[in-house]
Amino acid sequence: MQPYERHLITHAHHPIAAPLHPHSVLELLERALGDDDAAELRVLDVGCGEAAWLLEALDHFPGLRAVGIDINAAGLARAAEEARARGVADRLELHELSAADYHAPEPFDVVLCVGSTHALGGLLPTLDALRAYLAPGGRVLIGDGFWEREPTPAVLEALGEGPDAYADLATTVDRITGAGWAPVYGHTSTLDEWDDYEWSWTGSLSAWALDHPDHPKAGEAAETAAAHRDAWLHGYRGTFGFVSLVLRSTR
Repeated sequence: MQPYERHLITHAHHPIAAPLHPHSVLELLERALGDDDAAELRVLDVGCGEAAWLLEALDHFPGLRAVGIDINAAGLARAAEEARARGVADRLELHELSAADYHAPEPFDVVLCVGSTHALGGLLPTLDALRAYLAPGGRVLIGDGFWEREPTPAVLEALGEGPDAYADLATTVDRITGAGWAPVYGHTSTLDEWDDYEWSWTGSLSAWALDHPDHPKAGEAAETAAAHRDAWLHGYRGTFGFVSLVLRSTR
């Protein structure tokens, strides 16, 4: 029987596990990789999932070398399969490790952590941790949430967060600059990008449940999709935002 890998199902039609359109992803990668010869650069993705960011970078920058770390074995297996299909497997290393357990043998020119800051204790602790991987003059590409407007109790309940889990966009950027980083580019996800992501997430899971009615996880999948859809449409849509920033160290 087909295994139930929810993360793979929910991102089947939206492999970038964040509310970003493909052109936004490519623009961020191009800004992060800079004007240097990208073929000579080394890139690390902390919490890479299915390595969608790295695969995109490897596709567009021949010769670039990349490393992805994640604790999800199924996601890494999917990434390895996709890398072979694209002909970039020889330039991609994947490690099944927690972010805290990875020790890089040499620094990286670009370090990514998009939508995975929870793995290292939040936004600022993540930036502190990523600094250790970064070569002098390198860049960090980080993506995290913020409040588009003050969250209501219903929004906080839907997300399972407290009001201090995030700040508004200006305060978020102020905290980043105060921690010794300068944004050199940024992208705030649009409502259209959010909607595409959420419809893909919930729709893929709902479709899987309908297509596998005899699977023991079918009911759970359908309930999870419905609960997520309700939390989004009746809760955090338009309140919870997402920003992706290309940063350089000022220290």
